[in-house]
Amino acid sequence: MTHSPTTDVLICGAGAAGLTLAIDLARRGVDFVLIDKAEGPFQGSRGKGLQPRSLEVFEDLGVLDSLLAAGAAPYPTIRAYAGETFTDTLLGEDAQPTPAEPWAMPLMAPQFLTERVLRDRLKALGHAPRFGIALTGFAQDADGVTATLETGETIRAKWMVGADGGRSFVRPALGVEFPGETRPGRGMVADIRLDGLSREVWHNFTGPNGQRISFCPLAGTDLFQLQGHAPDEEDFSVAAVNALIRQRTGRDDIFVREAPWASTFGINARLAERYRVGRVLLAGDAAHVHPPTGGQGLNTSLQDAYNLGWKLAAVLAGAPESLIDTYEAERRPIAAAVLGLSTRLLSQTEVKRGREARQLDLAYPESPLSLDLGVAAKIAPGDRAPDAPCRGRDGAPVRVFEILAGANWTLLASGASLAIAPRQGLAIVAVGPDGDLIDAEGWFADAYGLPTDGFVLVRPDGYVAAVGRAGDEERLEAHFAQFGL
Repeated sequence: MTHSPTTDVLICGAGAAGLTLAIDLARRGVDFVLIDKAEGPFQGSRGKGLQPRSLEVFEDLGVLDSLLAAGAAPYPTIRAYAGETFTDTLLGEDAQPTPAEPWAMPLMAPQFLTERVLRDRLKALGHAPRFGIALTGFAQDADGVTATLETGETIRAKWMVGADGGRSFVRPALGVEFPGETRPGRGMVADIRLDGLSREVWHNFTGPNGQRISFCPLAGTDLFQLQGHAPDEEDFSVAAVNALIRQRTGRDDIFVREAPWASTFGINARLAERYRVGRVLLAGDAAHVHPPTGGQGLNTSLQDAYNLGWKLAAVLAGAPESLIDTYEAERRPIAAAVLGLSTRLLSQTEVKRGREARQLDLAYPESPLSLDLGVAAKIAPGDRAPDAPCRGRDGAPVRVFEILAGANWTLLASGASLAIAPRQGLAIVAVGPDGDLIDAEGWFADAYGLPTDGFVLVRPDGYVAAVGRAGDEERLEAHFAQFGL
């Protein structure tokens, strides 16, 4: 048996969650190994919706511009056909960007495109996934995990993360139950090239037996995503797909030329009973699987990784392990709520998605990391920290998101000098006419609503840890000490 060098983190699964975690660890200088049992990258479009909160995460990770350049774009209008007539509706409410929420609506990018952009970013950071490497077993002790690979290698890691999908090897090997429900029937999804339909709208048809079929033009490609109830015979040859289309649409002018990828799936809603056993953690679909409605699954998965990455880095740097426990405390309730949303949307005939689907209001008010100092403001501990256009000392435009970007905690202090000692990993930014950040148009005050001598402490993942004012420094320092921050 071949032994490889030890590493800080072994990540099993190079999908959206594993890649996001790898990028976050790489930019923090954490050593890791990223493996995936598949022979190569995923080639399908399955998770195609990126919610506004995920776009903010991608901006911080340095992948948003590349994703936009690759063709990510707003969703088209949905066109529902009824015989010779049709009705057009928007997928979601027509929300507009604001200074606090620069991304108001989701963007579409097929999953293979999103993951390609993530791999490119990881490559720029000096890392790459190892494909065709399956995990075959692992054992853990108080200091780490010894993992066995099908190559005969063993890897010794201080922590291991199972981001290996709904059919996870890691989760059942840990003995973690995966309760939930499986709805009757199966769905299908395929990537196709076709003639006969415009790319300006998302076409939806209902067949004579009530079975649906839809054709969504995939942004950044010449493909359509075919979705609907799976046929009894799972034949995705071009001839079979064309026959199915004629049956469900009643039209003979829609012709599929090519179907490069296709899959069927059960409609599941399941949530792992635990996210951590010792030094092994679960993330993404290994921890929760969702019905496809609402565009929530991939987004919840990558935000798991974004929550976990900075915590692993901090503990590896000496913070107490109790910080890792906040991962499950924060993310498992989020997944439970998202499962409820996806299931409700699945039961509706109306496909329109409201604000809840955009994930901008997801919060951690009950987290051990959220310190309530009793100060009233427009934001509260556990909330997402909003953006705000401001100016720097030199008068140049600067956004709050630019100040918050990167690996640090950030203390935004408004109008008062605070007795908080500078330290590694904490950026202290004075907000005011003579400060580092000048609220020239009042957008910061509008979004945060701090008292004149107030401050807000923002975590590395862009959530508020505390809102206080001059005189609260001692309690804030105690909070720092509790988690080794």
